[in-house]
Amino acid sequence: MSIPSAARGLLRRGLDALPSQCALCRAWPGRPLCGACVARFAPAVPRCRGCALRVPAGVARCGGCLRHPGTLDTCLAACDYVWPWPDCIGHFKFQGEPGWAAPLCALMRAVPGADALLSQADRVLPMPLFPRRLRERGFNQALELARRLAPERCDAALLLRLRDTPPQSGLTRAQRLRNLHGAFAVEPLRAGLVRGRRVLLVDDVMTTGASLTAAAQALREAGAAQVDALVLARTHAPP
Repeated sequence: MSIPSAARGLLRRGLDALPSQCALCRAWPGRPLCGACVARFAPAVPRCRGCALRVPAGVARCGGCLRHPGTLDTCLAACDYVWPWPDCIGHFKFQGEPGWAAPLCALMRAVPGADALLSQADRVLPMPLFPRRLRERGFNQALELARRLAPERCDAALLLRLRDTPPQSGLTRAQRLRNLHGAFAVEPLRAGLVRGRRVLLVDDVMTTGASLTAAAQALREAGAAQVDALVLARTHAPP
């Protein structure tokens, strides 16, 4: 028997509210990620509004984004991709532990400006996986995050991954962009949902931003008026 979506949402929120042990410091009772560990390992720091890299206080855009503005209007990140977050994301992403979505989404919601992006977006789109990759992993981690961040406006079928690209690790940003050319497209029968609208992309880790750039370009070509991104973790600098 299927459970109505409203009931699933209530059940999920109830489970999220149960006391737990912090996965980092083992404090009990607490949350899966306690407030002290979040403050220590994911402090709010100044970031470039275009690519989410760290910048000095008072700087809105890094030099790279000023010289070469990207396809994203705004990009926010919750933390740097340094310990303990690679371990946490690894459990969530590769070890079949989707329960991590709740505490990781809480980190994302706490980012200054995140609530505004979420509330103003007409559609919230997870970065899609190619079908073969989805079968291997069993779930799309970006979709799990997007569903919790914006359940009413999350749309998992609007942005498509057309081809499975070779592994991106070890490639420069320029090589990644070439690798991803034509990899994304908007579902043609539903393109009207994008035209003139504000779209928010959600992903777990941003390295060079090539995947988000390619996805945003596909949305721009479909007529999106604004494309923003909210990611969980950002590497220190693009290779």
